Amino acid sequence: MDSYMQAALDEARKGLAEGGIPIGSVLVHQGKIIGRGHNRRVQQGSTTLHGEMDALENAGRQSAAVYRECVIYTTLSPCPMCSGAILLYGIPKVVIGENVTFMGDEVHLTSRGVSLEVLNNEECIQIMTQFIADKPELWNEDIGEP
Repeated sequence: MDSYMQAALDEARKGLAEGGIPIGSVLVHQGKIIGRGHNRRVQQGSTTLHGEMDALENAGRQSAAVYRECVIYTTLSPCPMCSGAILLYGIPKVVIGENVTFMGDEVHLTSRGVSLEVLNNEECIQIMTQFIADKPELWNEDIGEP
């Protein structure tokens, strides 16, 4: 696992330790992490603070030119909301830790020219598998399931 996905996984573990959903993300520009975050919906009582959204928020305002040179790493396949943010800001590449426990809006991303690299990393799969087994109601709430 490269250092960027490791940083995203570290964020996911931080979220889990805080009582939240273990999904982490980092935004990388020219080899440097400029934003990192994790799903903080539970911790902040938020409806939208997924891992990718938190990483984008923590990167602060950037010019469109910067976003177009970024790669976003996320431990889990991005949902429609996070995929929309990726498209809105023109981020050209997403590295996905896993899409076994949840398949996000990958078809929409690729249809709009975003390059995806899916790792199906065992640690990413394991942390989500365990979380879903332990807290199915919280997981369903996060992905909009009844």
